[in-house]
Amino acid sequence: MPRNRSFAQVDVFSAVPYRGNPVAVILDAEGLSGQDMARIASWTNLSETTFVLSPTDPSADYRLRIFTPARELPFAGHPTLGSAAAWLHAGGTPRSAGTLVQECDAGLVQLRRDASDVLSFAAPEVIRSGPLDEDHVQAIATALGVDRTDILGHQWVDNGPGWAAVRLATARQVLDLVPDFTALPEAKVGVIGAHAEDSDHEYEIRAFAPGMGIVEDPVTGSLNAAVAQWLIGAGLAPNKYTATQGTAIGRGGVVSITREGDEVWVGGATTICFSGTAFA
Repeated sequence: MPRNRSFAQVDVFSAVPYRGNPVAVILDAEGLSGQDMARIASWTNLSETTFVLSPTDPSADYRLRIFTPARELPFAGHPTLGSAAAWLHAGGTPRSAGTLVQECDAGLVQLRRDASDVLSFAAPEVIRSGPLDEDHVQAIATALGVDRTDILGHQWVDNGPGWAAVRLATARQVLDLVPDFTALPEAKVGVIGAHAEDSDHEYEIRAFAPGMGIVEDPVTGSLNAAVAQWLIGAGLAPNKYTATQGTAIGRGGVVSITREGDEVWVGGATTICFSGTAFA
């Protein structure tokens, strides 16, 4: 039977509230079926809605299920940060001070909180990597409305949602895109380009995901995580940088990337914009 459950809506990857990417978080999801969760996520109509459950792994602080309006995901970045922020705000106490462990379908995800309370997560290993096949690259170029020669590099960067990524020369090219994915309705494509040297940030990134029911995602942690693993690993990006996202759709997302040893950490600001109860 439906009942009142703790709820929060969190803005992620922007220090200015309502300029990042929102995630809806049901903090007490015990007893909800997968069908219930899918119906709620379709109703909220955000890029992701999450459901916090008791962990099944004794080393985890909580378990998270993540839904888009169209499907469940094994992992996603901004919901990971937003759900952690909501869990802490609601009084959650980590097993280890300053760190959290999230259990999800992709496995255990490590999070940490710095002295300014900014959260970051350790990028999970990709489940698919390597270059795209040439026919797929050409189809993406057509969908983006660019020449094939404008794509300087490409890679599968799939850590759960199914991302493919392409690299353009400049942030301006990325911002000027007016894509048409009608011929690629299942596409999940990230596009990255470099800002000018005098910019405060190194890259601009955009995420197009009609295959997840999302025309353009405002700010995307999973994509930024896997793109960083690709670019840093290939020597195409520094070990520490920031990327902006959402500019083209009126948002102001900033994603911080840091490689430490073999791990890439992905962080950003979080703000609890709404809290209360959800009847579910």
